Amino acid sequence: MELISSVGSQNSFTFLIFLFIELISKGVESTSEVERHLEMGRDFLARGQLGDALSHYHAAVDGDNRNYLTYFKRATVYLALGKAKLAIGDLDRALELKPDFTTARQQRGSVYLKMGDYYNAERDLYDVLQEDPMNEESRYLFDRITPARQQIDLVHDVITQGDHQSAVALLTQLLEISPWSPELRELRAQSNLAIGDRLAAVSDFRSVNRLMQDGSDDLTTHIFKLAELLYNLGHAADALKEIRECLKLDPEHKLCFPFYKRVKKIDKFLNDAETHRENKNYQGCISSAEKIKKNEKDVQMIIFSANQYLCSCSVKNDKYTDALTYCNEALKIEKDPNILCDLAEALIGEEMYDDAIRSYQDALDFDENSQRAKEGIERAKRLQKQAEKRDYYKILGVSRSATTKEITKAYRKMAQKWHPDNFASNESERKIAEKKFIDIAAAKEVLTDPEKRAQFDNGEDPLDPEAKSQGFRGGNPFANFHQFHQGGSPFQFKFHFS
Repeated sequence: MELISSVGSQNSFTFLIFLFIELISKGVESTSEVERHLEMGRDFLARGQLGDALSHYHAAVDGDNRNYLTYFKRATVYLALGKAKLAIGDLDRALELKPDFTTARQQRGSVYLKMGDYYNAERDLYDVLQEDPMNEESRYLFDRITPARQQIDLVHDVITQGDHQSAVALLTQLLEISPWSPELRELRAQSNLAIGDRLAAVSDFRSVNRLMQDGSDDLTTHIFKLAELLYNLGHAADALKEIRECLKLDPEHKLCFPFYKRVKKIDKFLNDAETHRENKNYQGCISSAEKIKKNEKDVQMIIFSANQYLCSCSVKNDKYTDALTYCNEALKIEKDPNILCDLAEALIGEEMYDDAIRSYQDALDFDENSQRAKEGIERAKRLQKQAEKRDYYKILGVSRSATTKEITKAYRKMAQKWHPDNFASNESERKIAEKKFIDIAAAKEVLTDPEKRAQFDNGEDPLDPEAKSQGFRGGNPFANFHQFHQGGSPFQFKFHFS
């Protein structure tokens, strides 16, 4: 029995030895794996591949959550990614594990300073200087804290006084010290709004949202503010993109959800109007723009966009009177060189050439390089001169957008009405008819020839003898008429000359 007991004890002892060796072996393997992840993390960090570096530092922390260096190195990657709050968490953990880790304390103090947390920055940097009074970097950072606090007090004073221009200048200086402070950026955004610099405000609000993405309960509110600002600027598509980010965080958000439905509808109408305009469906463009105005009564820049489409597409649709109304409504909200050019084209359509030239000139005053305005002025001057002569569209009674089929139909109707043979019994009436018939034939020649019509639309009469273009050149003025009626014309003409 004693022998059996002795053998049993020996086996238990051997088992414990084997178990101890196995645990040591696993510990060595674990340490080796952590080192491998740290080394790969360093390599990726050196190459600027921050996402890959972060993945390996995550693995290193999971493999050894008692190693203060792994937390410190992961904090370095977080800082490179602009995730200051997550970096603070890792620096906190590193200092818990190694309270005398001065480098981590200085790093944390520096991060707090950049975040605008001057209390914690002062505490950390003071402790570092107690340990190392000759630390120049910590001394430099520490000495910036008191002036920054004083400047924040000054910012609040000038804002209270309504001096937002000075507030923007002071906050810009502060953000050089604390670029990761969402509070300072939001203050500057609000001051930029107060002085009317909405684009600068958008930039600051975007920065606020990026700074708060690493863990803030108030992020949805800031996203809504940015979306609302973008919409008020007339950027419905950008506003829709932002508000969707809010709904990803909270699908039933009390502000974001109703705003999403409103913006989505307007964005669709805006896209429809643009698509119709690109496809030259100008009536469709007008209908979509009218829906925008029906559904949005308050935001001026959205109404401006609607009027912009109504102005442009009405001009293209030859609705010049309507275009004048919409163009002027848009210009009351905001001056725009393209709208001024559209207005000029509507004025040309109404034969108000002097006003058209002035509108083109206004466009040039806004954009001195506007080729459209430069060419428009010259065209308006040519059309003004041309108006003193023959207007082929008026002669046939068709619009400038008439098709070749419509022009031919109008020509046949007019030619039948003013054929000289219809006035054979009255010499004076016959001479008037001959003159009209010449003009009618000339109108058909020009308006059914794409090249000549393009010349005429550009303010040049291709049949004007003064212009070096092809046209009637001497001889019998009726000689070309027979050519117009070959191949299917129902009219036959007999001319009687005295």
